[in-house]
Amino acid sequence: MQTTAEYICAYCGESNLTFVDFSAGEQQSYVEDCQVCCRPNLLWLHIDVDTLTVEITSEYEG
Repeated sequence: MQTTAEYICAYCGESNLTFVDFSAGEQQSYVEDCQVCCRPNLLWLHIDVDTLTVEITSEYEG
């Protein structure tokens, strides 16, 4: 199952959408470039398997 979730860029503060792959587990991390400023964000995802809600924290990558 795949859905989208929103995160805030750690660099420019703009909102971004990312695809979330539920089959990759409850805890995930990966790097994704901001759609506005193109800088790399380290994303930390937590998926609540009971409610299927996604929490994303972004950090500077590097």
